[in-house]
Parts: sequence; structure tokens; C-alpha cells
Amino acid sequence: MAVMGRSSRSLKQMIVAALMVAAASFGPGTACAQTGPLPSWNEGAAKRSLVDFVGRVTREGGPDYVPPAERIAVFDNDGTLWAEQPEYFQARFAFDRIRALAAEHPEWRDRQPFKSVIDGDAKGLAAAGQTGIVEILTATHAGMTTAEFDAIVADWLRTARHPRFDRPYDSLVYQPMLELLGYLRADGFKTFIVSGGGVEFMRVFAERAYGIPPEQVVGSSGVTRFEMRPDGRPVLVKEPRVAFVDDGPGKPAGINRFIGRAPILAFGNSDGDRQMLEWIAAGDGPRFLGLVHHTDAEREYAYDRQSPVGRLDEALDEAERRGWTIVDMKRDWNAIFPPAPRGGR
Repeated sequence: MAVMGRSSRSLKQMIVAALMVAAASFGPGTACAQTGPLPSWNEGAAKRSLVDFVGRVTREGGPDYVPPAERIAVFDNDGTLWAEQPEYFQARFAFDRIRALAAEHPEWRDRQPFKSVIDGDAKGLAAAGQTGIVEILTATHAGMTTAEFDAIVADWLRTARHPRFDRPYDSLVYQPMLELLGYLRADGFKTFIVSGGGVEFMRVFAERAYGIPPEQVVGSSGVTRFEMRPDGRPVLVKEPRVAFVDDGPGKPAGINRFIGRAPILAFGNSDGDRQMLEWIAAGDGPRFLGLVHHTDAEREYAYDRQSPVGRLDEALDEAERRGWTIVDMKRDWNAIFPPAPRGGR
């Protein structure tokens, strides 16, 4: 057992060293000199609480020790692991698909909500409400095989660029959270995404972007059906019906259904994560509950209680009342995104 312990610690030291090298490449003014784990996290209460928690639950013989099999950590995706403004990235994907398919559907020119998407009419789109969004998602996410959908999403990620940062969407992941994911895995945690976003959309990039494999992604999902094609090829076809919504109270239900263990660490950023955090906090033993608070309008965005995207209101009040860790992006992170990708992406 002692040899195993030394091997695990050595692996962690190598990962931390690699993360520090990556942080050093950000250039002057973007990352402060840091020592130890989580180099893109400024020294402060948020970083101390994370390092202290991980130290306590991994210290064999300590009162808060948690066996590796029970070290489950869950993360919301939009606004927690990658950016989500000015609109959820999956919504941007759906809007781009509507425009790409418009020539095949001339009837959309006079039919809402498609007309608003084609014309770039944000007010008209907002007026369409949830019913309109469902129509858009149905038109862009159903009627194809799962393999065809994966290819469409992958192609969009290769070509689409964020309107403010002029970078591919899957490069707008948060460097501090990438470090945290690696830090946790080096200490025996298993990391999961638990998001309201579409599970098949996220699975296209989650392993490449975060090191989280497809089977550790929990998200909203539609109905699929098995179909044998005339050429003898079996496929799964995406149907225009919702199977599971992994948001709000759906998150703890999804964790129970798809993971089967209650996490001991969870991070979110919005009211849609509140029930997940409440449920995990109610469990026995040590727990870490965290919220990412978007406070940096210069390097990213500043929003919370009034935002139509990623609204953080009731969960913020509860976090303050219950002593959950609130990560102030402007104060606690000395870098937001990894260096801009090279090679034309």
C-alpha cells in the first residue's frame, strides 16, 4: 500500500508541474507566479478551501478520509467549465444550423421562430419563448442518426467562432477549471459533467476539451430509436421527443440514475444548479459545494441575478447563507482561458 501511495503522489506532482508550465505560457499580465497546485487560481479563500478539502478526503487515517471509489466530483458545463454568453453555445449551434438549412426550407422565411433566426431578430426570437426554442432544437437535432449528428457538431466546432473572442467555442474553456479537473483526478477523483445541455452535443468535445470521457457526461437527452437500414447497417435515429431534462431538479435525479453514487464535490454557476448542490450538501460526510460567479466584464462577462443566460440569484443567496464556496472570477482567477489555439483555429 505504501508503494501505491508514493506512485499516486508522484503522478500528481507531474500533473501539477505540467499545469504550471502551461500557465507560464500565457504571457505577461495574464498569470501571476504561483507555486503548488492550481496555478491559475490566486491565493485566497476559494483556492484554500479546495486544497484543504482535497487534502482532508485523501489523507488516509484522517477523520474525513474518503475511499477513492467514493470520490465523485460533478460539474455543470455552461458557465462552469466553458463560457456561456452571449447565448448558450448549443443554442448558437442550433441557430447556425437553421441558417445553413434555410435554402432547403423556403417556408421558414415566413414562419416563426425560424424567420427570426434567419433575420437575426433577437426580440422576435425571445417572443417565441420556450415553444419556439423547442421547434428550433427539433429541426436541428432530430431526424438523423446519432453518428450524423456527431459529425455535424464536430464540423461546427471546427468552423464556428465566438462573436466577441473570435475563437472556436471549444477553446473557450476555463483554464482554472481544467487545472482543478486534473488536480482532482490526480488525487483519485472521478470527474463527471452534469449539465442541462444536450448530452450528445457535449460528448463530441468533452474528452478532448476536459479529459472527461463520453460515459461520464450526463445531460439532457432526446429519444432515439434503433433502425436497420436497407443496406443492413444498424443505426440509432434521433427522434423529435424529449427523453430527459437534466436541469434544476433533474440534476440530482440524473446523478442518481446515471452515476449511482452521490458526489462529494460539485460545482455550478446558476440557479439551474441549486437543487444539485442542495442534494449533495445534505449527504453524510465531507462535502464541497462551489459556485462560479461571473464578475469579470473585461476578461469574460459580468452577470448574475438579472441575466437571461446563466441567471444566478436564489443559488447565490443560498451559497452565502450556507457557506458554500463562491469563486469570484475577477478576484480568484489570474487567467480565464487557455492560450489562443494555433494553426488557424
